Amino acid sequence: MRNRQLIEILIHIAGWGIVFGFPFLMISRSGFSISFWEYLHHGSIVPMSFLVVFYVNYFLLIPRLLFEGKVKQYLLWNVLLIGCTAWGSHLWQNLLAAEHTLGKDPRSKQRPPQWIFLMRDIFSMILTAGLSAAIRMTSRWRDMDNARREAEKIRTEAELTNLRSQLNPHFLLNTLNNIYALIAFDSEKAQQAVEELSKLLRHVLYDNQQSTVPLHKEMDFIRNYIELMRIRLGAHVELKTSIEIPKECTLPIAPLLFISLIENAFKHGISPTQPSYIHIHFWLTEGRVECEIVNSNFPKSSADKSGSGIGLEQVKRRLELSYAGHYLWQQGVSADGKSYRSRLTIELRN
Repeated sequence: MRNRQLIEILIHIAGWGIVFGFPFLMISRSGFSISFWEYLHHGSIVPMSFLVVFYVNYFLLIPRLLFEGKVKQYLLWNVLLIGCTAWGSHLWQNLLAAEHTLGKDPRSKQRPPQWIFLMRDIFSMILTAGLSAAIRMTSRWRDMDNARREAEKIRTEAELTNLRSQLNPHFLLNTLNNIYALIAFDSEKAQQAVEELSKLLRHVLYDNQQSTVPLHKEMDFIRNYIELMRIRLGAHVELKTSIEIPKECTLPIAPLLFISLIENAFKHGISPTQPSYIHIHFWLTEGRVECEIVNSNFPKSSADKSGSGIGLEQVKRRLELSYAGHYLWQQGVSADGKSYRSRLTIELRN
């Protein structure tokens, strides 16, 4: 903010420096000479009147009248300001020039009438007031746009926080359901599952509070989750995983983004009796992380209340909030209805 204000001040100084220095720039072109004293008495009057019109508008009339919607009052005050400034400027020039020009210039009677110069300056002052309004309006629009962007950022962060807070109990509920099922037929595996769950909860409680986590940490979490799910699988289920992500990869990614896809595969891809399969593949390609999950399709009935059913909706919303325009998600059931495929590609940015 301070840098922007400093740049604006320098621009104003440079602009008015050009306006006030214009008579000196014309000396070398036309060959006439002018002393600094003559410039103060004659050449600086018109630029000074422009400066008055510009900054009275910039600091007073525009913010207090135009920005408040008082357009008529703004125009009326500008008519008075420009009229008085132009008339005063010409009176001052005439008073200073009278002694210097009276009786000394035989061509003075051939000069154009004074009202032409007056109208010229009034027109120039109108342009000056318009320029002041344009600059001030542009600055205001920029400030409003920055404020809108900041408000949008705060809203997005709040919504992401809300989504993550919903995901925590959703994830925990699904995991506890799996452990509950294990207790009934294998208490030893259930104890192992509780131990694995403690590792997962550490990630959920701490890393999930951040906007991003290193990719290798997220992959470790996914490995632990898959191993937890593997405990309860029967021999009729084929589970294949391939995570081709370097363990030292620190590219940032939103936490718990893929877990709902994996949960969905375990929920709809496994039959209690029929042969089933889940194939999970992660890999990294030129700064893009890709996830492909293919599983047998055994859709749950409407009576099945396992899980909360909000997982995939959350994935879609979080992708739009965090990676809009930088992701591709393809999903759907095969033509024969026997398999489901989900492929998500996310462009990661350092």
